[in-house]
Amino acid sequence: MLDFSESDRAPDEFESDAVASDSDLLDAYSNAVTHIADQVGPAVLRVETRGAGGKPGGTGSGVVIAPDGLVLTNCHVVEGAKEVRLMDAEGRVMEARSLGVDPDTDLALLRAGSARNLPHARLGDSKRLKRGQLVVAIGNPLGFESTVTAGVISALGRSLRARNGRLIEDVIQTDAALNPGNSGGPLVSSRGDVIGINTAVIRGAQGICFAVASNTAQFVLSELIQHGRVRRGYIGVSGQTVQVARNHARFAGIENTSGAMVTALDAKGPAALAGLMSLDVIVRADGVPVTGVDDLVRLLNSERIGRTIDIDVLRRGQLRTFKVTPPERPLAKAA
Repeated sequence: MLDFSESDRAPDEFESDAVASDSDLLDAYSNAVTHIADQVGPAVLRVETRGAGGKPGGTGSGVVIAPDGLVLTNCHVVEGAKEVRLMDAEGRVMEARSLGVDPDTDLALLRAGSARNLPHARLGDSKRLKRGQLVVAIGNPLGFESTVTAGVISALGRSLRARNGRLIEDVIQTDAALNPGNSGGPLVSSRGDVIGINTAVIRGAQGICFAVASNTAQFVLSELIQHGRVRRGYIGVSGQTVQVARNHARFAGIENTSGAMVTALDAKGPAALAGLMSLDVIVRADGVPVTGVDDLVRLLNSERIGRTIDIDVLRRGQLRTFKVTPPERPLAKAA
């Protein structure tokens, strides 16, 4: 028996179903964005600075990441400021002091004075992100308070040169619109997690904006709280997070599904002198698995400065081990 149930339907019925389906999708997208804005928006602050002699400085954004007033923002927003003031979405003004800055990642940590039980956002795991994922940027661009823009993650594992000339690794590229004043504000996932700190826009281009990954921010945050600065070991490589082929991992006897691929080396750096080469994929350092650039950055901490460590890499599918002694990262060298 033939079933004519679909073909018997009038054309306007199909059109009506398509319109309803599109409407449902738009409603779901709109609801997701508004939910994120309502959830994280109260934790986003306007950051104002003043220089020597009370001269007006710049403005930017920041996000509260702990109820006792810890605020993440960009280094370039507050660097050199003599006074820092914060203003929340309700217009409340708070004085703030700097707990430390890290020009290498363009991040800074502030403490809001005499503030308690502030609305705050949580840092997410940026390693779980995927291209095409919905993201929302919240900030105060061009003086317009609490502005929300939405887009997708365009690319992961980018490198971006900081103002001091160093490369910021594992940067998120997004097409969510950013403008001056968005700097230091959060890039938020559909789950309401802060997965990046907005930092830069390519001027003259449309839809090319960047955020420092939340895993990098978490590392910098812990270092600034403990030491007031970030001490890093230095091996002289730039890299990006890449997938590790399953057959290569199985052949090498490792469990990595991803690693940190070397994209450039300092010819006189410890890694190059030890024998590492471009396109090597670092999968382990000092016995600890490396699943991405952010892992490598965290592992090259103060505990490993001056100590010889094994760095395991995949080269053409084969596992090789190199002994590298990281010195403290020099202030004048890039990468």
